[in-house]
Amino acid sequence: MAHTGHQRMRRVLRREIAGTIGLLADEHDFTAMRRYRSFTFDDHTTYLDQVEALLRTRAEQGNHTTVALFDPEEYAEFCTETGLEPDIPSSRTRFTAELAATGAAVPYEGQPLTELVPELIDEAVRKATWEYATTLLAQIGTCACCGEDIGRTAFARATDLLTRILDTAAPGERHLVCSVSSKPQALVAVIRAEQDPDGATRLDETEALEFATVLALGIATRSPGGLVMRTSAPDSTDRVYGWRLRGDGLEPLTAGEVFDAYCTDVMSGDLVSPESGVDYCTPPDLGDDLGPGGTATDGHLR
Repeated sequence: MAHTGHQRMRRVLRREIAGTIGLLADEHDFTAMRRYRSFTFDDHTTYLDQVEALLRTRAEQGNHTTVALFDPEEYAEFCTETGLEPDIPSSRTRFTAELAATGAAVPYEGQPLTELVPELIDEAVRKATWEYATTLLAQIGTCACCGEDIGRTAFARATDLLTRILDTAAPGERHLVCSVSSKPQALVAVIRAEQDPDGATRLDETEALEFATVLALGIATRSPGGLVMRTSAPDSTDRVYGWRLRGDGLEPLTAGEVFDAYCTDVMSGDLVSPESGVDYCTPPDLGDDLGPGGTATDGHLR
């Protein structure tokens, strides 16, 4: 009886253990891992099928699993830095545990891999964008006139602008996109927010941090960029409006400019049909006493 009781307790404890699986999401990464003899899969499709079956089995057993994006190049660097032998399973396990804390990862909630993989890639892009923008902000340095940290000042300004945008938005769901034409590539951040019955705004704090960081980079570097907001609520027409970055402020787009932006194919430049049930309009007043921004007369970033 005691032995049976111990087995039952161990089964209960196993359900308390969260696990992470490192996923080779594309064929290129899968092929790169095949150079290790201890990696025994030889077909990417079969590999994905086996991963999905394992995820389902763990879920049926009541186990929580996180799926992380496994990068063979990062794995090789990790093994070099830690002195681990890369061609043994335990090293891959160590690296996967590291990914759970620092890498791009999403929880498995029963969705098929055809849905999970795009989620995982989006998470990786979002994380890389935030890290890149954060690094650039930190490298800008201080203002020659006042000695203030330019990146920190720009982040405070971006946070204030984001708060004002959400506070003045119509009730309902809000979808806000910020794009900044940074070199060598444009940066994009997205935030989704909802208003609860008490009028308070609910949003993901991580999304808000990443959004403010990208906006701050545009402000600090005076890069071209813009924001577009879409609001949705039951029994009402969706509203779309936006701003362009101007100095450290936002300049409202006209309804025609918003319409052109939304109804133009990004790749071809061709016009596309507007959505039905959508109003393209000018944004509400943000109450910004600093105006469109720019450089103050004393030369300071404001």
